[in-house]
Amino acid sequence: MSDERTSLDTQVDPHEIHLIVLTGMSGGGKTVALRALEDLEFYCVDNLPSALLPQLVNAVIEGSSTHRRIAVGVDVRNRGADFTHMPAVLSGLASAGVQVHLIFLDCRDEVLIKRYSETRRRHPLATRGLSLADAIVAERRLLRPLMAIAEKVIDSSELNVHQLRRLVATGYAQATEGLTLMFQSFAFKRGLPLDADFVFDARCLPNPHWHPHLRPLSGKDAAVREFLDAEPLVGEYFNDTARWLDAWLPRFEQDDRSYVTISIGCTGGRHRSVYLVEKLAAHYRDRREGVLTFHRELE
Repeated sequence: MSDERTSLDTQVDPHEIHLIVLTGMSGGGKTVALRALEDLEFYCVDNLPSALLPQLVNAVIEGSSTHRRIAVGVDVRNRGADFTHMPAVLSGLASAGVQVHLIFLDCRDEVLIKRYSETRRRHPLATRGLSLADAIVAERRLLRPLMAIAEKVIDSSELNVHQLRRLVATGYAQATEGLTLMFQSFAFKRGLPLDADFVFDARCLPNPHWHPHLRPLSGKDAAVREFLDAEPLVGEYFNDTARWLDAWLPRFEQDDRSYVTISIGCTGGRHRSVYLVEKLAAHYRDRREGVLTFHRELE
């Protein structure tokens, strides 16, 4: 194997470049995971040949881009030789100082078959004349070298897309600069989120639910935003919440926390809490990287 395939042009600070390679079974959730990392400000590329990984990292190092975190998707659409060469490529990058993470997304065969049946998508290997079941078997055989060296194997069989997205985001938030914030809305009538670090109660605010033309909408819709923007109490609540978070989030950063979840609830989880989550997220995105949102009752 040539040096061109595995080497960087220069050594890099190990705290400067993070490279996450996502691979695994087709239908296992690689696209969802890649989008979760994109939300964390990773520079994301799907289906990149392994031979181009060093060039991609070099381009990031040498370019003027502020992206220092890269996520690359690799699957069976790549040439078969890629799976054989990938371990050496990743080893070369790690030796040059890149923080390399390989995540393998697995899933039980019967769940994969069900997912393909529900979405009516074709498996990438089905073009070779294989049945879906045989294509899955062939794919496992091709990906075995990567699964063997994976830093983490995630079984998505029992996860929905939102649970997988959150699992990946929380697991790799430490690769971002500073503290990653997850703002999530929820309905008190459906219980508290189990992963909340802070919970704010917005049920004291004027409720758009009682206005028939606003009831079917959510806090993401312009009409609901305009209604809540016009309420002085809502503005006071937002300002007090942002002021409190501004005062205390730096303490968590000093304590080396990489991820904090701020949950905001209202009665139905559709209007007031969604509005506040979106407004707070926009407020913090202007000031930091790694700000995520999740609306439990809308997903």
